[in-house]
Amino acid sequence: MLGTNGGGFFNANSAHPFENPTPISNFFELVCIFAIGGGLTYTLGRMTGSQRHGWAVWAAMAILFVAGVTVAYWAEARGNPLLANTDQRVTAMQSGGNMEGKETRFGIANSALFATVTTDASCGAINGWHDSYTPIGGLVPLANIMLSEVIFGGVGAGMYGMLIYIVLAVFIAGLMVGRTPEYLGKKIEAYDVKMAMLVTLVFPVVILAFAGISAVTQYGTSSITNPGPHGLSQILYMFTSSAGNNGSAFGGIAANTNWYNITGGFTMLIGRFMMIIPMLAIAGNLAQKKYVPPSLGTFPVTTPLFTFLLMGVVIIVGALTFFPALSLGPILEHLLMAAGKTF
Repeated sequence: MLGTNGGGFFNANSAHPFENPTPISNFFELVCIFAIGGGLTYTLGRMTGSQRHGWAVWAAMAILFVAGVTVAYWAEARGNPLLANTDQRVTAMQSGGNMEGKETRFGIANSALFATVTTDASCGAINGWHDSYTPIGGLVPLANIMLSEVIFGGVGAGMYGMLIYIVLAVFIAGLMVGRTPEYLGKKIEAYDVKMAMLVTLVFPVVILAFAGISAVTQYGTSSITNPGPHGLSQILYMFTSSAGNNGSAFGGIAANTNWYNITGGFTMLIGRFMMIIPMLAIAGNLAQKKYVPPSLGTFPVTTPLFTFLLMGVVIIVGALTFFPALSLGPILEHLLMAAGKTF
């Protein structure tokens, strides 16, 4: 957990009592998953000579994390209207919330929390079966990985992913005030922005390309256990988790086939290395530039305004890239569930 790997001896992973027997051990695992990723924001402040900048980045991550937990818990606590008592209205929700695929030792709250934490970081540990979550409850871990796991993230992976969004946020802020954008005394120019956009494009291209092919071919759809929009969510999660080096799965798709083994391998290769190369290019280019002292026109990266601008860039650039796919998957499934339909 501290290394955000998430692997274990048991397929059930962090739901197995040998590994995670009590709520205390569950909480300790959660702390371990976030410890290094969260601590690196403090390191960022120390390395840049501006601790307030580190806290501003931490605040953006923390707010996005709390939002994810809130949505996941809300969806799971409401339950499934299709499982309501027969003497209630059709719109009534499942009594006690959705406990399918969850450990009674942890319940809905700790399961929703764990699902959010493990996908905010590049950690494959799970203490509840994501495939059994409600559509919106399952959307949260899926969307977390689609954001490139920059909400605290893995051991270093979340920080360098967030730095790309910082470059884009500073560039947008510079355009707003009509000045050449600067970050930490280095001017952000066309080459830096091109490399940053390349990073943000590699991730969705590899995921959506393979997911699209899998959704319209027999060797892709034959592994789906639930047809309809949930089946698309299973395919999306498989490739998203592979590209994000997460390792968790919906668990409802039979991925041990030639098609998914080969495409999943290429997805991991591209998602891990093709994103790192442009990041190193940005670092090398900025290192060669001369330091420019801050002026009145420099956009401060230590304020609440920067925090919310950074969050906006993460959501707009990261989430909206996948919005059409999410609309056809978990969002459509949620609307059909509310209408009384299942698959």
